Amino acid sequence: METIDKISWEIRSDIGIITLDNPPENYLVQPEFVPLEVLKKWTSYDYLKGIIICGAGKHFSGGGKLENLFRMIRNKENITESMEKGKAVLDHLEELEIPVVAAIQGICFGGGLEVALASHIRVCAENALFAFPEINQGVIPGLGGTVRCFGKTGFPRAMKLIMSGDMINAEDAQEMNLVDFIVGKQKVFDFSFSLLQKLTRDRPLTVINAVMKALKNARSMSIEDAMKEETRMFCELALAEASRRNGSRETKK
Repeated sequence: METIDKISWEIRSDIGIITLDNPPENYLVQPEFVPLEVLKKWTSYDYLKGIIICGAGKHFSGGGKLENLFRMIRNKENITESMEKGKAVLDHLEELEIPVVAAIQGICFGGGLEVALASHIRVCAENALFAFPEINQGVIPGLGGTVRCFGKTGFPRAMKLIMSGDMINAEDAQEMNLVDFIVGKQKVFDFSFSLLQKLTRDRPLTVINAVMKALKNARSMSIEDAMKEETRMFCELALAEASRRNGSRETKK
């Protein structure tokens, strides 16, 4: 296990585990809660097939302490640079070509919710609570939370959640598409780990990467270009699989 800035990293089998390790609320020390170069190193192992993000103890994350952020501010350039670095970390997680699962229990507020929204799948405990409380401090989410929340829930629900600052429970979060699965509070991590293994076990990494690329293309490209890329990747994978099968038959002879 490796730990830096209240964040720990380990690999179990072919699944990487990022733990927000600042209990009890697992507050993020700063917007760039793990240095981007460290995150890139952790996620670059060529045998990784998935990543879980979880919190140590009873909670996922209470987000960032805004009073600490306000104390850090010296000028506009400093705060802008700090927030841009934080966004780059979440963008990297979102753009990974292996599935990332947020395993959420307890509170998932502010920057913690932004981390969860940058993950591809969100699994939460039945006792999980969600909120964007930034509005109560005179600010808004600043690490892509408004954009990602809108993408998941649509305009009216995102506006209500962000502008009210109110907490919502697991059932409400699932109803508005903030989370994908609700499980017992003692089962969040195990369910997340089993889900990733079920999705990726016996799947070649090239195929996993292709699925992730195709789905991201569907979001970022025109329909025509996304379909062209899908066909190109299919043909590339099919040729490689045909070659592998022919090689296997030759070996058996």
